[in-house]
Amino acid sequence: MKLTKKGYYAVKALLDMSLQGVDRAISVNSIATRQNLPAPYLEKILIKIRHAGLIKSIRGMQGGYILALPPEEISLGDILIAVGDKIDPLSPNSLNQDSAEDWVTMTLWSRLNKKFKEAIFSITLADLYYDARSRQASQGEDNNFIV
Repeated sequence: MKLTKKGYYAVKALLDMSLQGVDRAISVNSIATRQNLPAPYLEKILIKIRHAGLIKSIRGMQGGYILALPPEEISLGDILIAVGDKIDPLSPNSLNQDSAEDWVTMTLWSRLNKKFKEAIFSITLADLYYDARSRQASQGEDNNFIV
């Protein structure tokens, strides 16, 4: 698996939203400023995430985006799939299934793929939130966390 820039920005944006408070609408510009991301590109990413049902948009002067689910229910895999990232690891190019060595290699890739998917769907936005807050506390930083 290769984490694309789109996937990376999506995770940063949702983590930023959770760090700012799950009940507050956060504007694209405020996320983009805090995380040093291009706002127009981030807006396109957030629209995809909204279509996947992970966030909601709030209109108006105090509008922006808000998490549609609790952080404990949003996995890293959910976020990456929402923006179109492929979560399958890269596999060997060409293997001969008649070869015992290649068969073992393919079996290994299959097992690794299964474990990888289990891991990526078991890591939640809440896990990332607590990791970020722990690091923030150890560094003596304030609440504006840059991912």
